[in-house]
Amino acid sequence: MVPKASTEPLPELAEFLAPFAQHFQRSEGRADLERYSTGLLSDVPRKNGETIAEAIPGTNAQRLQELLTRIQWDDAAFNAQRIEQMRDDVRLGDGVLIFDDTGFARQGIGAVGVARQYSGTLGKVGNCQVAVTSVYADPAVLWPVGVRLYLPKEWTDDPARCAHAGVPETVGFQTKPTLALGLLDEARRLAVPHQAVVADADYGGDPVFLEGLESRHESYVVAVPCDFRVEVKGQRAKGSRRADDVIRAIPRSAWKTLYWREGTKGWLRKKFVASRAYRTLGGQRHQLGWLIGERPAQGPSGDWKYYFSNFPKATLLDQMVEYAHRRWSIEQFHEDAKSLLGWDDYQGRLWTGFHRHATIVMLTYSFLRWQEWRNHQHAPRSPGRPRDPFSPSAGSPTSFVPADPPTGRRGLMGNGR
Repeated sequence: MVPKASTEPLPELAEFLAPFAQHFQRSEGRADLERYSTGLLSDVPRKNGETIAEAIPGTNAQRLQELLTRIQWDDAAFNAQRIEQMRDDVRLGDGVLIFDDTGFARQGIGAVGVARQYSGTLGKVGNCQVAVTSVYADPAVLWPVGVRLYLPKEWTDDPARCAHAGVPETVGFQTKPTLALGLLDEARRLAVPHQAVVADADYGGDPVFLEGLESRHESYVVAVPCDFRVEVKGQRAKGSRRADDVIRAIPRSAWKTLYWREGTKGWLRKKFVASRAYRTLGGQRHQLGWLIGERPAQGPSGDWKYYFSNFPKATLLDQMVEYAHRRWSIEQFHEDAKSLLGWDDYQGRLWTGFHRHATIVMLTYSFLRWQEWRNHQHAPRSPGRPRDPFSPSAGSPTSFVPADPPTGRRGLMGNGR
């Protein structure tokens, strides 16, 4: 991060931004992009055009506002170039694509997409915007892929209101899972390599989302609600049942303790079990896969969770568990982008401004990950226990890979009918 900004660009930031200069016809646009990104990296407490202009020399509020709303540049093509650069330069491999949404509390109703709606960020119904997001995450790095603003039906049913906010006429109502599928299509078009799609139960419990993944031949591990319906393979006579009823009927002896990530207080672990099952809809069989149950490793207290995956029969449970628990990466991106880069400080009202601000936030976040990755590549190896793979103080590229969990505790597939 940048405590105090100079009139001169940071050399590392200038190097990172240089390939993106082609998107701006005039030098002023290129300069304002650098100043805006520098402002997001600074210690300005609230990061909008006016506060950035006051703290960052070499620009003003009007120029920064025009960067977001008036001057010509294709933010979709810009973001595609960023994704391609990160795909080629900042990637260990064995990555997943994670989908979720995040909310932005707002006063008033003028800003695009603002409505009284539920936000997981707020933990309640409130006046806010909600955006669907996607990130790439592997054992070493994470970086954002895309953002799409969710428009409630009260917006899409009011063409005049949408036109006033600059919403393109081609944009109609789409559910959040449908927006996520659009982001997935963009990631596929840009050849972002991934082994699986990961999402929480709001997406995993949506049949349209799962059917969209399956029609695209995507492997997935998604959280599902407790009333997710499945038919256990080999138990057709019992018919379609709730996920929690199936999992709780499995003997305790079949559960395995699995470790999936080393945290600040040691390895994270819980007990897991899996059963081959078809997901069902309306009593009809659909995809055959794995219904996975999760419960606390010790004691009766704590939440039980459920997942469904279409991975084949030979897949190890610990692999699916590790993929599923990478979902925390997208929460880290949301938190960092808001607390460090001022993602939720944007005060504009327009569709273009919202998405261009998000594009520059993703660019600046990617710069931090790119810089961290490059530093790791040039850092000398040091002996000792490898640290958390996302830790800024981790060592060489080899130390990105977490240490193995305690010997003999990586469980294999349990209850694999």
